[in-house]
Amino acid sequence: MLQVLEIGADPAEVGRARRWARARLAGCGIGQDEPLAETVVLLISELVTNAVVHTGCPAVLRMLLPHPHSGAGTDAGTGAVRLEVDDASSRAPRPRHADGDDTNGRGLELVSGLADRWGWHRESGGKRIWCELGPATEA
Repeated sequence: MLQVLEIGADPAEVGRARRWARARLAGCGIGQDEPLAETVVLLISELVTNAVVHTGCPAVLRMLLPHPHSGAGTDAGTGAVRLEVDDASSRAPRPRHADGDDTNGRGLELVSGLADRWGWHRESGGKRIWCELGPATEA
């Protein structure tokens, strides 16, 4: 089940994206206190924050979730939850290493640690960063 949300260039949109994701997860039978939901919301927060902060432009969030009638979690439907964020920058994402008290630089490190797979590719006029949780899908 594909869900799509347009994100404005305002950093306050990150909170709206988290609320939107929680509602969509609940619609698929994934409770907000389940580890999968917490991980998905954190990944969305990081990906949307990166898109808004580093481009200053609107973005598009896509979430591919298990079908609500095939069971909850990553065992349902295709077996994976996929998140994608398109932004208007063609600049490659650059994982950084944050030191001790640094307040930035952990986003892609968190994505890499929490997601089973992640990557990116150029799109016309920008790029798409994606990540997946659960068994690999054919794409």
